[in-house]
Order: sequence, then C-alpha cells, then structure tokens
Amino acid sequence: MSTMIEKIAGGSAGEFIRISPKHIMTHDNTSAVMGKFNAIGAAKIHNPKQPVFAIDHDIQNKSESNLGKYAKIEKFAAEQGVDFYPAGTGISHQVMIERGYVTPGRIVVGSDSHSNIYGALGALGTPVVRTDAASIWAIGETWWQVPKQARVWLRGKPQLGVVGKDVIIALCGLFNNDEVLNHAIEFAGDGVAYLSMEDRMTISNMTTEWGALAGVFPFDETLRGWLTDRAEWLQVRRTPRYTPEDVQEWWKNKYVTDDDAVFNIELELDLATVIPHVAGPDHVKVMRALPEIEQEQMKINKAYLLSCTNARIEDLVAASEVVDGKQIADGVDFYVAAASETIQEQAEQLGAWQKLEAAGATFLPPGCGTCIGLGEGTLEDGEIGISATNRNFKGRMGSRDAKAYLASPAVVAASAVNGYISSPTKYDDVEPSGKVISKAEPKTSAGSTEIIEGFPQQVTGRVLWLPMDNMNTDGIYSGEMTYKDDVTEQEMGDAAMCNYDPEFKDISKEGDIVVSGLNFGTGSSREQAATCLKVRGIPCVIAASFSETYKRNAINNGFLVIDCPSFVEHLRESLGIDELTIVGGEITIDFTTATIKSGESEFAFAPLGPVPQEVIVAGGAEAVVAQKLKV
Repeated sequence: MSTMIEKIAGGSAGEFIRISPKHIMTHDNTSAVMGKFNAIGAAKIHNPKQPVFAIDHDIQNKSESNLGKYAKIEKFAAEQGVDFYPAGTGISHQVMIERGYVTPGRIVVGSDSHSNIYGALGALGTPVVRTDAASIWAIGETWWQVPKQARVWLRGKPQLGVVGKDVIIALCGLFNNDEVLNHAIEFAGDGVAYLSMEDRMTISNMTTEWGALAGVFPFDETLRGWLTDRAEWLQVRRTPRYTPEDVQEWWKNKYVTDDDAVFNIELELDLATVIPHVAGPDHVKVMRALPEIEQEQMKINKAYLLSCTNARIEDLVAASEVVDGKQIADGVDFYVAAASETIQEQAEQLGAWQKLEAAGATFLPPGCGTCIGLGEGTLEDGEIGISATNRNFKGRMGSRDAKAYLASPAVVAASAVNGYISSPTKYDDVEPSGKVISKAEPKTSAGSTEIIEGFPQQVTGRVLWLPMDNMNTDGIYSGEMTYKDDVTEQEMGDAAMCNYDPEFKDISKEGDIVVSGLNFGTGSSREQAATCLKVRGIPCVIAASFSETYKRNAINNGFLVIDCPSFVEHLRESLGIDELTIVGGEITIDFTTATIKSGESEFAFAPLGPVPQEVIVAGGAEAVVAQKLKV
C-alpha cells in the first residue's frame, strides 16, 4: 500500500531514510559546497558521476572575483572528473533535463529550491541544502525524511491557449492555505494526458511556490515518447546517457501507486474551468482572472520571458506568435532569455527568435539573471513588471518598491505589445473549479523504536509554548546577528527568539522544550536559527510542521526537531494564544514509543529511526561524514 513516490524513495511517509541520489546538481553555489566538502576533511568525490556542476545564476557578472570563482569551480570539476557546464550553457535544471541526467523512477536532487522540476520526468526531484550536497559528494548519500503524500487529480481537457503556467497558478490560488505544505505531490487523472512535457515542467517547477517538496508526474505515453526522442538526440550529440532500449526497460518496470495507498490529502482541479490568471503582486498564492485585471489596463514597465519555469521552445514560440508583426509598446522593455543555448538554437531555426527580435525584445544570455534580481533589466522603484518566472516576492526581481505579476508566456508577450496586462485571446471570466476530496491522518508506525548508543530514550522538560504559525528565521535569530562573524556561543544563545519575544531570554531556562505552530522556521536558510537554540540549552523544538530547510539545517547541526500537530493543538486549547511565550507544564518525550506524555495524555509522532539518531549523536551531518571517511 505504497504511493509511487514512496516506492521511488524506498520508505514510507514520515520515515527517516538514507538516500543515494542518481545525481546531485549544484550551480554557482558549488563554491560554497566546496568549502563544506573541504571542512569535513574530504579530498576525493566518492562517485564523480554523481555530481553535476552547471553555472547559471550570476553569469552576467564579469567581475574578476566572479570569473575567478567560476574558474575555481571548473578547475575543481576537472580535478575530480565531474561533469561541468560553463556559464552560457543554460539554466542548471534545464541542463539536467535536456542532457539526460534526469530519468524516471530515480531520485535526483539539487542544491536549489526548484529541483522539484525533475518530477515532470517521473523522477523524485527535491532540493537539498549545501551540507547535504557536500555529504553526497563525500560519501554518496545523505538523510531524508519521506514527506507526507498528496495526490492532485487533474480532470478534463484544458481550453485552447491554457498552458501549464495557468494550471499551477490556479492550483496555488485555489488551495492557498498550506494544503500541500511540505508534501510530495503525485499528479494523476485523465487531464494529465493533455499536458505537454513543457507544461509538466512548469507545473512541477512551481510546486515549490505552492509549498511542496516534490511534484511528480506519472510515467505515461507522453513521457515515454519524449524520453525516446531525447535518447536519440543524446546519441546524435554523442552523449548517450540513456538509449531508446533503456526507455523501454524503464517502461516495463515503472513505479505505480498501489490501489490501497493512503494519501494525506487528495485535491481535484477541473482543467476545463481554468482560464489564464495572473498571480500577484508580491505573492504567488494571490491570483486574479485575466479578464478582470485586463479591464483595469494596468500599465507595465517591463516584461520577462526567461527562467527555468517558462523559457523552453513552446514558450518562446507562443510568445513569438503573439508579437509577430507587432512592436513592443513604448515605455516597455521586454527581456527574453532561453533556458539553454540549445533551446535558443531551436528558436532560431524555427524563426521564433527572429520574430521576437523584430518586435523589439532585449535578449539576455541563458541563465537565471533577472529572475533572481541579478544583471540587466531588474525592476526599479515604482515599476510594474509582468513575468513568466516563478516568484514575485517583494525585492525578488529588483526594488522592494516595485510590483511583479506572474503569467504565462503568451500573456507576458501580449502585455509587452499592449503596454498593460492583457491577453492575446479573450476568455469568459470563469472561476476555476477545484475541491479537497479527502484528508487522512499522517501515517505513524506503532511499536517500539530501537535507540542507538548515545541517543536518549527519553527527554523531560518544561514546555515553552510559542503560539504562532509561520515563525520565521528572522524572529528566531535576527539578520543583524547573522552576519556578525565574532559572535560567541553565549551571545548567540542570548539572542535566540529575542526578535520574536524580547522577554524570551528571561523566561527560558536550560532544558526547556520549545513548542510552536505550523511551518516553524520559514524564511531564510540561516543555520544559526537552529544552532542558537541548541547552544541556549534547548534540547529540541516540537511544532505542528517545519520549514523543510529549517528541519534539514537543524538535524544537520545535531539539533532535534519533532513534528506533532496533535500536541500543538492540545496546547492551543489548554494554554491559549494570548501571550508571545507561555510557560506550560513538564512533558516527557519517549523516543522508544515515539510519544509525548503530558499529564495523562499521550501524543504520537513519527518514530526517529537510526538515521536521524546517528546524526544527532555525532553532533551533526558533517561529523557523520567525517567519521565515515575515516573508516
């Protein structure tokens, strides 16, 4: 009774396992991973065929220091025998897909949040942090907690002109209450067959913005045909990472979800009711129907067709058809960059590139660039931009005083021509139809958990109840402290939670157990948000759920975190939510039975098997790797 994703991972939802990914991708952050790799005492990459380095983020930066960084990465790749793709080859995720590194039924990870995109190819694609990347380089593996499972049923046939970007914007807008937060999503239903591979890549890519850890499509006939064509393309390029025969073998042995598999949540979207929507400004989960926003004739200053989300051949062709024979509106800059040099070549061969050029588009090199606020064309104060990228957060693409909206490539192109947010095709203003089909309690394993030497069987402490959802890392440990290099452990511990509650320092004492709400540790990836609590003497944090990045940073630094939504709900009811920090009674966490005992009540959590125990006992993931390197 397993889902397709659980079968690929080799474990059940909630279970901590060790994974050995087929590939680990790093981009410009390869240099930071190199630092961690050296710090743990590693000298030789365990399996040089596992990592892939693809430079893509800051490629417009021609400064001596940046070019020097790229040169060091290339030199390291040559020394270690790792595949290296220099600046200009393409966006790392696109390189991974088109060069044959991503295959169905395998785990492929990347040190980048949009590694979910690999799920379009029936692979389990998910992001990892830099410590994980260094561990994979050094010993070929890292730890992973199998996420809760979600299934999204896509029903019906999309209207003409509706593409993957419209589908994922509709999903983000309709289900915007963290329904799939930290879940692995399996897409299913008859509507999947109507989605091209480019559509699926866009949807899988932006499951990140929806809050999911993975977004996986089934291995169907569409994917089978695409893989066969790609295998032939790879053979022509003399890089046959897989062959048509391999594709047929994968097809015969593909993973499918068991009929009796249990999903934590199942959702449904009627594709026939989806029309183009625009997301934003400032949030992906705020959507507006295009016919509605078009009536306002909202003037734009900049339009963008680029990024790993929407810069493939279908996107460029769609945009070129919209602008064909027209000119970009006065006062509007239209920035275009293909996802890879290969895609740009295709666009040139098809004449799409020439149509975009004739209309007045400004071309940028194949890379991330403006999508992350780097290089030419960023938004300036007071400007409004319409973009086919994945994120529109304040300051993401330039000034915090600008506004960014997200839409499909055709809508972006039409807006660039008209000078305001608009569509090339008229649609009736229809509300997308979607619903929650079912919810199930997270699966937990019964029975006794074996405790390894050095890991406590029980932890007892006083509760410090912080009644807040989405506790961000700025609240846990301020940005002002983050970038000070001379902070002592005492100072770090004193600063813990003070941005959230200035009284926390005086209220808390060593041995207290912090308990908080949903999505604890959201925001930036600063590791100090975990280590500050550790050095303060807090043995662990219990929350209804955690930001996955926070959880990985915590355990990788030897600090324990526990998901237990039922206990959090108990505290909401028994202690209330009227103060920032509420002192509760004493609880006992029993790791042998995976329960939290509070008075006469017990609350179950997912058992901590040997994998996280090993990391905690060693004092962190880097210490585990260092120990294994000595064996």
